[in-house]
Amino acid sequence: MFAASRSQCQIIRNCLQYSIQPMSFFVPVTESGWCVAAVERAAQFILEGKVIALPTDTVYGLAAAAQNIQAIEQLYKIKGRDRKKPVAICVNSVKSISCWGKVAGLPPGLLDTLLPGPVTVVLERTSDLNPTLNAGTSKVGIRIPDSEFVLQLCKRLGTPLALTSANASNEPSSLAPEEFQSLWPHLAAVFHCGRIGDSTSLRTGSTVVDLSVPGKYHILRPGSALASIKRVLERFEIVEHDTCCVLKSHDLFCGCTRVD
Repeated sequence: MFAASRSQCQIIRNCLQYSIQPMSFFVPVTESGWCVAAVERAAQFILEGKVIALPTDTVYGLAAAAQNIQAIEQLYKIKGRDRKKPVAICVNSVKSISCWGKVAGLPPGLLDTLLPGPVTVVLERTSDLNPTLNAGTSKVGIRIPDSEFVLQLCKRLGTPLALTSANASNEPSSLAPEEFQSLWPHLAAVFHCGRIGDSTSLRTGSTVVDLSVPGKYHILRPGSALASIKRVLERFEIVEHDTCCVLKSHDLFCGCTRVD
């Protein structure tokens, strides 16, 4: 799940070389992926409407409460992100997906096969989702990362996280906290496990696939797991369409729009 960290204290010292933040700003995540104290602390920040950084199964991410309008505004501001670009949400279980995205047209077992893992599934959104989140589209991207810390945090909150990569807009994604140090002054805390692996493919983030049209799929971002995701979709007899025009989805989740 996470690369094992030999010395959490050394990681914090390395971070402090670049920051005037107190040591309590950097919260270690255990090698097993999570601990109750870290989850509780992260949940408190999220419930207060703050933005935190945390490790996922691909890159470090910025997280905020998806249902909190002010928190979403802050998330976009910190990242310097164009409001026309969507952000995904993160939940802790496949069962939770139907609360926020419409799944009626999907083959039974598909989501359980894809998730958890490095994939973002794009579905038609339900009316329960914050209407100001990705307001220019009827869809929402949903993640269930293969990260016990993130899953336990979502379970503790009982509401989705808004999740985007921890980097300034149009900058490379981050595999280590030091790589997004310019954002630290704007965050409530950095929850870290050291470096998330060494594979450069991880920097491409999750594979983003539009499943909003029954029986069809469209890859919006190849990401780090394209081949395996395609094999699963083909096994469930879902047909690929190469253009967003076929899916009639010229909006924020259109294939013409970069999703990061």
